[in-house]
Amino acid sequence: MPPKKSRSASALSTAAKSRSKDKSAAKSNQKRSSDTVLSEESPVKRLKTDHKSHTSTPGVVLTVGEGDVGQLGLGPDVLEKARPALVELPSKCIQIVAGGMHTACLTTEGEVYTFGCNDEGALGRTTTAEGSEAKPGKLTTKNKFIQISAGDSHTAMLTSDGLIFASGTFRDANGSIGLTEAGPQKTAINLPCPKRIMKIASGSDHLLALSEDGLVFSSGCAEQGQLGRVAECFSNRGGRKGLGLLLSLKQIHFKGTKQNRHPKFCDVWAGTYVSFAKSVSGDIYAWGLNNYYQLGIDDMVNRFVPELVKALPSDQGWQGIAGGQHHTVAVNKDGEVFSIGRGTYGQLGLGESNAEDAKEPKRVSSLPSSCLSVDASSSVSFAVCKDGKSYGWGMGTCQQLSNGEDEDKFEPVVMTGKQLSDKEVLMISSGGQHTVLLAKQKADVADSVTSE
Repeated sequence: MPPKKSRSASALSTAAKSRSKDKSAAKSNQKRSSDTVLSEESPVKRLKTDHKSHTSTPGVVLTVGEGDVGQLGLGPDVLEKARPALVELPSKCIQIVAGGMHTACLTTEGEVYTFGCNDEGALGRTTTAEGSEAKPGKLTTKNKFIQISAGDSHTAMLTSDGLIFASGTFRDANGSIGLTEAGPQKTAINLPCPKRIMKIASGSDHLLALSEDGLVFSSGCAEQGQLGRVAECFSNRGGRKGLGLLLSLKQIHFKGTKQNRHPKFCDVWAGTYVSFAKSVSGDIYAWGLNNYYQLGIDDMVNRFVPELVKALPSDQGWQGIAGGQHHTVAVNKDGEVFSIGRGTYGQLGLGESNAEDAKEPKRVSSLPSSCLSVDASSSVSFAVCKDGKSYGWGMGTCQQLSNGEDEDKFEPVVMTGKQLSDKEVLMISSGGQHTVLLAKQKADVADSVTSE
């Protein structure tokens, strides 16, 4: 019987090379798949993204405070309001956000109206006509939006299929760094992201994005650590890596706990120079500026990567967190509000005799235990309660607190005014010198109008 033919060395080599090419191709395909970026041109499924922060109750828009650059939306002649005034809009709105010196409103039809300072494109529309920036103007876009956010010089918008659009610019200590590597944007452009996004949140000069599968992405200024993914040595405009490191939405990586080594997230919040994320298990992570303990971490060291905040335990069921310049306020599942950080101007709401800095969260005991949401900006804080009342405290100089005075308030005071007498507040957002409210007619008033 003749011996079996053996495969030649050259044949074996050819087969090995073929297998190697197959493996390389598979790895390459896998890498391309993981690096895929969703953009406006991507063939994404048209399934509506959803998150509890997406609101649907319609209301009217009220503004109060200073309006010297049109951020009140009441026209070029109205420079300030001590009480909330009605902003004339063609439709009712479901969300409002106050940027540093501008305002954005999301209507029930998914359209966005903006007004205020447009020096760097934050309004996302042309304002060449005299006085046009001081009145609401609609963004011209084919997209319908379900959520908006705003910072000092940018406005961001989320579509129902999980895409992010934005206009304006991010800034650092030396000036504008651009919205993308292409620079500031006068009209809204798509910000590509590797995942479908279900929530966005803006700090003064950074943007957070929460994906449907529980990942967190960031872009913008990194100087104080607020991006959570850029080392301190690269935080000044990306260092040798350049602005692309900062201005592309990239994933933040979290160091988990023994119980949860690879946490997924269900919520994010952005403050002036800080960021917070809530894991599915209820843990709170924070990063960014911590010079007054505003992260809830008991030292004065900025965090450039996320850190678990033990002072905000998961059993509290945190429903909302808001960050001002040097302080933070948070509301838990029981409707109780806590504050931490710098105590000047009364922004912690703990009383004039207890106005020192707080190294750990302290309950704002003068508020009712029925708060639904909180907000904060530079040196002011706000809370909205179940009964439709809204409260403000902190610096009164800009009349943002809507109490008719310019005195600082060291404890929460009810926001009042003719426009609020027959309305329930649904939402509140504070900017650098102004405050915006979304309110609806009180049920008893609405019923009486209907019966007539």
